[in-house]
Amino acid sequence: MRSKRLAYRTEDGYCRWICDFIRFHNMQRPEGLTAGHIDQWLSHLVCDRGVSVNTQKTALNAVVFLYRQFLQQDIGELQFRRANKGRKLPVVFTHEEATSVLALMAGSMKLAASLMYGSGLRVMEAARLRVRDLDFEGRSLIVRESKGNKWRNTFLPESLVSSLKSQVDLATALHRRDVEEGFGTIYVPGGPSFSNSQPGTEWLYLFPATERALCPVTQVVRRHHLREQQIRRSVRRAIQHAGIAKSASCHTFRHSFATNLLAAGTSIRDIQELLGHSDVSTTMIYTHVLGLHKAGAVSPLDMLR
Repeated sequence: MRSKRLAYRTEDGYCRWICDFIRFHNMQRPEGLTAGHIDQWLSHLVCDRGVSVNTQKTALNAVVFLYRQFLQQDIGELQFRRANKGRKLPVVFTHEEATSVLALMAGSMKLAASLMYGSGLRVMEAARLRVRDLDFEGRSLIVRESKGNKWRNTFLPESLVSSLKSQVDLATALHRRDVEEGFGTIYVPGGPSFSNSQPGTEWLYLFPATERALCPVTQVVRRHHLREQQIRRSVRRAIQHAGIAKSASCHTFRHSFATNLLAAGTSIRDIQELLGHSDVSTTMIYTHVLGLHKAGAVSPLDMLR
């Protein structure tokens, strides 16, 4: 997987699913298993463990990678029970709800959540931002190597400029201290690791982790970025304290970014580009959130009045 430069997140996920597949079949070696065994496991994930469509797809991709890329075996045609993909409308905040949640947060967590709402970022994208991704003069933010390895350009909110500059200073000061203590390398995907004596501080993570850790890819102790789960927990607590009775999460900020733009008259195509959707039909779901599909129509019950 590393020779193919797959993301570490993908590597970690595939290995977990491959282990799950082997354990499900009582630790039998996968070389001796057939397509029927794969069908049995994938059907079990849906029928007995209730996984979602995307989770089952990830599990399928992992086991297909194991057989085709690693073992170089043909697994033949699979006939497993597929998860049903129901269509749900995304949960969104009103502007007042979003700002009330942000008001209950502080520091890096608040700034990361503010970018999810103000720039339409996923939590993963916010956590992995680097200093070089911020264009203060152009008031834009570049999201690199996001979901599907896509890049896009989105807003850098004017109201966050001062806080973001302070965050850059904090990340730089923390890096300087790491260098003084002998841990100042910067991880660059697919490239070299720069020390402080070389250029490269633009590669610093905007939201550095509070502690240094061993990099699982390079086996070097360095400072990584904030973990996504830390941001999720902080947002979850703020939603609870704000008393918002919705099934909301970090991703609700991204949905709210889209619906607010749509309500303000931004074209669906522009919103598609800002969100990084490959298909405009994915973005069209927000027209249903706002009820634009029923504009001008009247309920038959009200026609009787």
